[in-house]
Amino acid sequence: MGDRRIAWFMSGFAVAALLGALTAPVLAQGVSRATGESFPSGPSLPNPGRLGSGDLDDNFAAPGIPTPVPADDPSETPEEQDGLEPTPRSGQRPVVQDGDPNFPAEPLQVRDGIVDVNEPLPAEDGTDPLTIDTRPQEDVDAFENPPAGFDPLLFQIEDLDPIQDNRSTSRLFRQEPFDPIGIKIGSFILFPELELGGSWYSNVFRAPNADADIAFDVKPSARIVSNWSSHALEFRATGGLSYFKEFSSENDKSYLLESRGKLDVTRQTNVQGLVSREQALESRSALDASSAGNRTTQITDRAEATFNHRFNRLSLQFRGSVNDFAFGDTENLGVVTSNSDRDYAAYEETVRATWEFKPTLSAFTEVAINQRKYDTAATTDNINRSSDGRRYRAGVSFGNTGQILRGEVSFGYGVQTPDDSRLRDIDGLIIDANATWRVSDLTSVLLNARSDVTETTTTNVGGSFNRNVGVEVRHALRRYLIGSAGLTYATQDSQDGIISEDEIRATLGLEYFANRDTVLFSRYAHTTFGSTDGLTDYNADEIRVGVRLRR
Repeated sequence: MGDRRIAWFMSGFAVAALLGALTAPVLAQGVSRATGESFPSGPSLPNPGRLGSGDLDDNFAAPGIPTPVPADDPSETPEEQDGLEPTPRSGQRPVVQDGDPNFPAEPLQVRDGIVDVNEPLPAEDGTDPLTIDTRPQEDVDAFENPPAGFDPLLFQIEDLDPIQDNRSTSRLFRQEPFDPIGIKIGSFILFPELELGGSWYSNVFRAPNADADIAFDVKPSARIVSNWSSHALEFRATGGLSYFKEFSSENDKSYLLESRGKLDVTRQTNVQGLVSREQALESRSALDASSAGNRTTQITDRAEATFNHRFNRLSLQFRGSVNDFAFGDTENLGVVTSNSDRDYAAYEETVRATWEFKPTLSAFTEVAINQRKYDTAATTDNINRSSDGRRYRAGVSFGNTGQILRGEVSFGYGVQTPDDSRLRDIDGLIIDANATWRVSDLTSVLLNARSDVTETTTTNVGGSFNRNVGVEVRHALRRYLIGSAGLTYATQDSQDGIISEDEIRATLGLEYFANRDTVLFSRYAHTTFGSTDGLTDYNADEIRVGVRLRR
């Protein structure tokens, strides 16, 4: 009888073990047979009071399911959880804090056979929401790893001056069928380009009495940028040469040499710098330009440095710049006129604070001060034009990586105060914009606006408030044929009735992309200029055709 009872006992134990083995896969799916509730599963989902994925072994059916026999001492008092401490849940991670030595690791892959059908859960009740990153994964990826379409080889250093740096917005606006691929040189990529063409001008001198002429244009350029995972270095050189048939005094001889660098101190901090020299011939329509003789040569030396730091959603930027402007002499009928009284140095210091709502939408405010220093007094009235200025801006930024909107728009107030009390202050509303809207795969819109105080040596005038607003639309008529149309309005106002000018410029363009390396283009522009005295009003038309070769 005893042997029979032992045999029945052993048989029952074997059947129970077999049933337990058969039901184990069901429990491994993360479903409680008692309640039917699904448990969050996967090694990247630690829960308070439970063992993490690194502590699991083969004795556990699946992550998130408590053990039938506690591994710890049942008599031990469990550790209390502070409701204010971060407790990431499904699909969440701790917020990246300033000074974190390591970036949060990527979640581990879910073990085979474990299916997670739950949506990401909100933070635990009572948990500080600022300590848990609840953004959707696509927003995290866009913020920390720019999405497809952003080319780091083309635009790596463009936070120096967001108001002036418009390369990423221009690229989204251009929507070309081919992207330059460059030439690999070690760990750098070279982007060469050469533009050849001809131009016709109905009013070469921008004067009431128009004189027409034609010109041959050559515009070479090259950029070489680093292809590094961190830090960046960039060199750029451009040239502009034009040769007029009748009026050689209008020949262009300009160039730009520029070097940029970026040092990534941490993931949240970088330092950027720029050094450049530019030589250009002053436009005949410039405020103090000579209307006769040769055009004035203007040389601009620029140095700028920027410090950027991000505190999670808050970013701070500190930047400073030095610009030195030198103007060459002009000669007319053998008489040389010096422009040394127009030479000056400009210093600017700026602080910008940005709050990011999402990677493609931020709000910012900016305060800038400047000092403009002249070595000598103007020969027109023997008054030195040195001055101090302030700029206050607030606006919205759409970032540099979006595929629908890029750039920024801001409004504010600016004032420039001359050191000499005989000259009045120049102040007013400032509007700055540098934004592109990709309306569709075929159409894009570019908005540019710039406001600043222009220097002048006009008698008894301390400066002129300049505003320039332009809109251009670009549409793909065919994949390889793109048309464009633009309209720009600019004003100059000294606010004392002495200087009051306005200019309207309309453009039409057409580009045909023969292949990746060859672009045929044509462009027409009409300019209407008006002033208070009416003595310098003019109309001008331009037509340019040519070919652009690039790699």
